[in-house]
Amino acid sequence: MSDTSLGVSDNSVFASLLNKADRIVIKIGSALVFDPKAGQANASWMAGLGDDIAMLRARGKQVILVSSGAIALGREKLNLGRGAIQLAEKQAAAATGQVELVQKWQAALGVHDIQTAQILLAPDDTETRRRHINARATTSTLLELGAVPVVNENDTITTYEIRFGDNDRLAARVAAMISADLLILLSDVDGLYTANPHHDTAAEHISEIHDISDEILAMGGTSHQDFASGGMATKLAAAKIATQAGVAMLICDGQHNRPVSALMNGGRYSLFHAQTSPTTARKNWIAGALDPKGAITLDAGAVTALTAGKSLLPVGVTSLTGPFERGDLVTLLGPDSSVLGHGLAGYSFSEATLLKGQKSAHFEELVGYEGRAELIHADDLVLTTASAKSARSLSDD
Repeated sequence: MSDTSLGVSDNSVFASLLNKADRIVIKIGSALVFDPKAGQANASWMAGLGDDIAMLRARGKQVILVSSGAIALGREKLNLGRGAIQLAEKQAAAATGQVELVQKWQAALGVHDIQTAQILLAPDDTETRRRHINARATTSTLLELGAVPVVNENDTITTYEIRFGDNDRLAARVAAMISADLLILLSDVDGLYTANPHHDTAAEHISEIHDISDEILAMGGTSHQDFASGGMATKLAAAKIATQAGVAMLICDGQHNRPVSALMNGGRYSLFHAQTSPTTARKNWIAGALDPKGAITLDAGAVTALTAGKSLLPVGVTSLTGPFERGDLVTLLGPDSSVLGHGLAGYSFSEATLLKGQKSAHFEELVGYEGRAELIHADDLVLTTASAKSARSLSDD
């Protein structure tokens, strides 16, 4: 198997990966959060992970949690048992359990003076560009303000047909959406095996995966917990999403009291290497939209700023065509109407028309609220190779 490495995980690989990662998503399964014997949240384990998160933040890392457990906690509170339940009952359990879940994370992180924030997402929130840009902006703002977002699927309003279905894939979508560097899936196993280790004692551990081939996908199994929705197959699906988005993904045993510290001390894991960088992946995602909804014409100064890696500010806009909504793809044009590239609009056409040529100090009086300074953020821009030449010719004039 040329795309795998069998044996003990190399701690130096993880140390290097962690050192380079600025933004980390940690996914926690229901089996870790919920103690079925006690019928309640595993508060001591959550406190241990809280210690690890504080340690990561002390190293300058931003951390996002994608935490399962709401339904398991809610079922217990509502005396629904652990057998099959109807969708409405599942949604009621999610609504009930989500309150306790967030409270437990607040307690685990609050002892370190870390603020938590709840984010509930549905698939459209990460896939539809308009919702994606809002969810990304909110999450990024929380991180910049020093909070730890606690993300879960919005089970209270979604149906089986429109669900992520498991938090492994949700975590991968979130990691891709916010351009994370590393996704850690805390599981009940220490990584990927050639066969299900619960059933096959000859199964061999795989420490590194460079390509998620059909051979690798065939190794996926199913979960043995009756209150969890994700097995190894969903983790492999998550790995495909994450690595294609430029996010390295790691599966490890999360049952240690401080699972991230256990990794740092030589704990075993399976690492799925990213196929590109988060920035390149995001640019490709934006460029993949083939149907621009409008166009924005820029002055020479704005063209120079964009090619220097800066965001598009309304003061540099000379004209617009639409209509387009916030999050829609628009074409960027130079003063000579040449196509410079494309980007995701941070304002609607009607708002952008009001803001055209204006500085941010006037935004609130023009659109009725104090919005972001950028019409299109640099992270949401893709420029053509000809843009740099255009900027140079303009600056020479």
